[in-house]
Amino acid sequence: MYQKEKNKVMEMPLITPFSSFETSVQSVLDFLHQRLGFQLWMFTRVEQEDWIVLAASDHGYGVKPGDVFHWSDSFCSRMVNGLGPRIAPNSQEIAAYLEAPIGKIVPISAYIGIPLCHRDGSLFGTLCAIDPMPQSEIIRKEGVFVELQTKLLTTILHYELEAQNNARLYERAQKEAEMDWLPGVYNSKGWHRLLEAEEIRCQRFGQPASVIIIDLDNLKVINDQYGHDAGDRLLKATGQCLLKSVRDHDIVARFGGDEFGILLLDITESETEAIVHRIETRLRANQILASLGWAKRSPLSDLFQTAKIADQRMYEQKMQHKLIQKI
Repeated sequence: MYQKEKNKVMEMPLITPFSSFETSVQSVLDFLHQRLGFQLWMFTRVEQEDWIVLAASDHGYGVKPGDVFHWSDSFCSRMVNGLGPRIAPNSQEIAAYLEAPIGKIVPISAYIGIPLCHRDGSLFGTLCAIDPMPQSEIIRKEGVFVELQTKLLTTILHYELEAQNNARLYERAQKEAEMDWLPGVYNSKGWHRLLEAEEIRCQRFGQPASVIIIDLDNLKVINDQYGHDAGDRLLKATGQCLLKSVRDHDIVARFGGDEFGILLLDITESETEAIVHRIETRLRANQILASLGWAKRSPLSDLFQTAKIADQRMYEQKMQHKLIQKI
C-alpha cells in the first residue's frame, strides 16, 4: 500500500524552485494577469526621477523590461504619497490619478499599485497594473492577495540582493592578479571585469551607479625631471587620496600610465557630486594636479558608455587646464 502511494507521488509533476529571481517575478506577474486581468503588470524600481521597469507582463501597452518612465508622472508616485488608493477599479473617479501626466499619454481607467520597500522602510519600487477599461469592484477583494504576492517577491528580492552583495565580496577577494600594488588599486583587467559584473547587477535590479575618470596632469613631467621614483610616489599618493575619498564598496582602478577610474555603486547624483568634491579637495591638499570627469549611468545605457562619457568630460577639463597654463 505504501509503495503504491509512493509511486503515485512520484508520477505527479514535480514542484521545483524557480531558476532565478527574474523568472519568479515574471511568473507572478503572468499569474496575476491570468487571475485578475489588466493589460499590463509591472515590477519596477524607483531611482530619483527614473521609474525603471524590471519585469512586465504586457498584453497591449507595448511595455518591456528596461523601459524608463518619469516617476513623478505616474499613478504609483501619487499612491505612495497617499494621494490615491492602491486599488482603483475606475481610476477616472480618483482626482489624483485623473490629473497624473501619464494618463494623458496612455489610456488608463483601472489601476492597482503596491509599494515595494527595503527592510528599513525606504521605497524600492512598485508592483502595479493598469488597464484601459474600468474593472469590476470585485477586484478590491483581491487586495490582500496582491499584497501577499508583493511581500513574497520583496522577500525574495532582499535575499537576492544580499546574495549579490556576498558575490561582490567574493569577486573583490579574487584580486591577486588584478591589483596595481603601487597605488593599491585595481589594474585594467580588474576594472573591466568588475565593470562587467556590476553592469549585470545594474540591469537586473535597476541599481544606480556613477563613473569618475581622473588623469594626472604632470606625471610625465615628474618622471622626466625627477625620475621614476618620484613618479611612483605621485601614483601612490594619488591612489591613497582616491581610496580615502570613496566608500568601502566602491571600485578604484588605475589603467594606462596616469589614468584612474572609480566606479561608485548604488549612489545618487548628489552623493556622486559630494564624492567628486572630496576627491578634488584631497588632491589639491596633496598638491596633485589632475583632470577629472564623471557621469551617472543612465538606465538606457551601460557602465562602459558611462565611462566613455566621463572620460570625454575629463579630457575637456584637461584641455581647459592646458589653456590656462598657456595664459
